[in-house]
Amino acid sequence: MSHVKQLTQLGLFDARVPRYTSYPTSPQFSGDLSGSDFSSWIRQIPENSQISLYVHVPFCRRLCWFCACRTQGTRSEAPVIAYVKSLGQELELLRKSLPKGITLARLHWGGGTPTLMPPAQIRALAQHIFDIAPLAADGEFSVEIDPNEIDEARLDALTEAGMNRASIGVQDFDPGIQAIIGRDQSFEITKATADAIRARGITSLNADILYGLPDQTNHKIAESIQKLLTLGPDRIALYGYAHVPWMARRQQMIPSDTLPRPEERLDLFETARRLLLWDGYDEIGIDHFARPDDSLAKAAKAGTLRRNFQGYTDDTAPVLVGLGASSISRFPQGYAQNAPATAAWKKAIEAGQFSTTRSHVFTPADLWRGRAIEALMCDFRLSRAELIDQYGADPAILDSLIDTVVVRFGQFVRRGPDGLEIPHEGRALTRMIAAMFDEYGMAATGHSSAV
Repeated sequence: MSHVKQLTQLGLFDARVPRYTSYPTSPQFSGDLSGSDFSSWIRQIPENSQISLYVHVPFCRRLCWFCACRTQGTRSEAPVIAYVKSLGQELELLRKSLPKGITLARLHWGGGTPTLMPPAQIRALAQHIFDIAPLAADGEFSVEIDPNEIDEARLDALTEAGMNRASIGVQDFDPGIQAIIGRDQSFEITKATADAIRARGITSLNADILYGLPDQTNHKIAESIQKLLTLGPDRIALYGYAHVPWMARRQQMIPSDTLPRPEERLDLFETARRLLLWDGYDEIGIDHFARPDDSLAKAAKAGTLRRNFQGYTDDTAPVLVGLGASSISRFPQGYAQNAPATAAWKKAIEAGQFSTTRSHVFTPADLWRGRAIEALMCDFRLSRAELIDQYGADPAILDSLIDTVVVRFGQFVRRGPDGLEIPHEGRALTRMIAAMFDEYGMAATGHSSAV
C-alpha cells in the first residue's frame, strides 16, 4: 500500500485540527479573568527574572486577502499614532505592577504592520519599553517587516532602537498567485529590503513563505523557494495556508476552486522541504527550517525548542506579556487575552485598567497534556517519565492515551520504554497525533487543514 494511501485511510486529508501554538487553544478561552486579576499575575512574577514581551500593531496599509490575523486597514498614519499613544498608557499600567529587576528575554513587534509607525514613534516606543524592562544581555528584539511598508528612515530607527532580528513575510513570489491573494510584493523589493537589513548589521533574518495557495504548483513553489534562498534567511517558516473564510471574511475574495487539494498540499510541502534541506537548512518541527548555527536549530538539537503564538521558538521565559489589542499573554497560571477590538482595548486602557476579556486558568491536567502536545510538536516524542515526574500526569490516563495512539496510527508511531515517538514517515500526522492528547472538544470547522 502506498504511503499516501495509508495517510488517506488515517484521515489526514480530511482532518481539521489545531496548530497548537497554545494549549488549550484560544477557542477554549472564557471570560473569567479581570484586568485586576491580570495585574495580580504580573505582580507574582519573581523579581530579577526574565520575561518576554509581544507588542501587537494591528494596522495595515492594505488588507491581504489570504491573511486571517486580526488587522484593520488605514490610509494614514493618524490611527497608528493614536494607537501607539495608547500603547504608552498600557506600558505605564505594566510599570505599576511589574516587580523590580525584570529584563526582557525577547521583545517582538508583530501585526499587522509595525513598520507603519513613523521613525519617531519607533524610537519612542522602544525607549519606553526599555525604560520599564531593559533587554537582557543575550536578549532578542525582533520586528515583522513588510517590504512594501519600509524605508531607510524606519530601518535606521529600528536599528538604533536595538532590533537584532528581522522577519519578512514573503508568501509567494509568483505574480499570478500574489494577485489572487491580494499581496503584491515583487522579488526585487523583497531583496532590496533584505539587503538593507543586512547592511545595517542585522545578522538574523527570518522569512515566512506559504504552501497551499491558490493556483500554486510544484514548479511555482520551487521557483519561489529558490528565489527566497538567494536572500539567505537564517530561519524559514513554511506555513500551510489556512483557508478559513467563515472566520476571516476577507478570504471570501479567494475562489475556493483555485486551491490545491489536500494531497496536492502535501506534495507542495515536500517539494519546498526537499529544496530547503538540499540547501543546508535543518528541519525544525513540522514547518520551520533554520541554518545549523541559528539559535532555533541549536535549541532543537538541545531539546529546548518551544511552541508559542509565533510558532516555534527558542524562548524559554516562563512569562510572555502581550500588549495591544487582541494580544495574548501566557503566565504559569494560564492565558489572558486583551480585548480584540481596538476601540474596546483603548477604552479600558484609558480608564486605567488592563483590557483582559478572555482567559484560561490552567488545570493540573492542562499542564501535562500541554507539555505532551508541545513535546510531540517540537521533538516528535514524549517522555512518560517527564510527564509524570515533572508535570504530574496520571500514569493510568497517560498510558491509556499512548495505547490509543498506537492502535490508531499503527506503524506511524513507535512506543518505546519511556513513551512515544513519531518516526519521519509519520510526521505529516503530527497535529492529528497531538490532538489525541487534547482534552477539550473541537469543532472541525474551527481549525485549519491537518496538512
